Amino acid sequence: MAMKSFKSLVLLLVMGFLVIFSAACGSGTTSEEDTSTGSGDTKEKETALEGSVVIDGSGTVYPFMSKMAENYMSENEEVSVEVSRAGTSAGFEKFLVADNGTDFNDASREIKDEEKAKAEELGIEYKEFQVALDGLTFVINKENDWATEMTQEEVVKIFLAEGGVTKWSDINPDWPNEEIKPMGPNENHGTNEFMFETIMEEKDFVDTVNLQQEYSTLVDLVSKDKNAIAFFGYGYYDSNKDKLNAVKVDFGNGPVAPSLDTIGLDDDAAYKPFTRPVFTYLNVGMAKEKPQVLDYAIYTMENAQTVASETGFAPLKDEVIEESIKYLEGLK
Repeated sequence: MAMKSFKSLVLLLVMGFLVIFSAACGSGTTSEEDTSTGSGDTKEKETALEGSVVIDGSGTVYPFMSKMAENYMSENEEVSVEVSRAGTSAGFEKFLVADNGTDFNDASREIKDEEKAKAEELGIEYKEFQVALDGLTFVINKENDWATEMTQEEVVKIFLAEGGVTKWSDINPDWPNEEIKPMGPNENHGTNEFMFETIMEEKDFVDTVNLQQEYSTLVDLVSKDKNAIAFFGYGYYDSNKDKLNAVKVDFGNGPVAPSLDTIGLDDDAAYKPFTRPVFTYLNVGMAKEKPQVLDYAIYTMENAQTVASETGFAPLKDEVIEESIKYLEGLK
């Protein structure tokens, strides 16, 4: 009887040990799963994009970059993309500073030698990206039914001090004997510099030219004055077609209206003489330091062609886009 009781006691002890061992193993498995899940959540939090991206610069590029930022933030709710439009030159002043400079500067011209020198002095590494193609557009009042077509020489003469054109009748004697009101963006804008340096070959503006900081001001002024004519990027005309008309320009083969089809840098692009690339400049150091800045740069180039077409710009060729993305991926 004592032996039987002893055997029963041993059996109970073994069973008890097995229960405890199984519970311990089960508890260990649960703990391992919990730990794994927890570390996954932590990793996800660590890699989630957040923070800000700060962009300033060209008023011409603003509609493109503003739309890009809106699209990006709809997909990345924890990132704030701030887009301003001080103008290309003013934007470079905010971009090229020792501390707390902008992450990107949009530009409707290439960076100047003195700006390159400042970047080198400050130790700022930057990268230029073409984002789209723009056509310099000359706009007139809706009631102006005489100057709808002009040659390249005629439209440029209006803005030249040495052009000898002050009245519409100076261009064509059949046109009104009325003073022309030439207008355009001021020196803060790359469009002004493109007009002055490339189109006017660095010859002085006529004294009567009215240069403004805001493109919206130019749209308003031209829309209210039948003798006004202004120049700016095609995108601003495209979004204000209800208020303005664009001058068709004859470059030698007949009048050409600026459009997404005619704007381009290829030899067969009918509006080529007034076409220019537009850019954004990336602070490479910021891109390496802040994941959201690099991610936004990649997103911009991946979607540049679509957003360009939606905001009044001609899209870049695939190979230009692919080269930019390859460079940016290399920064990861």
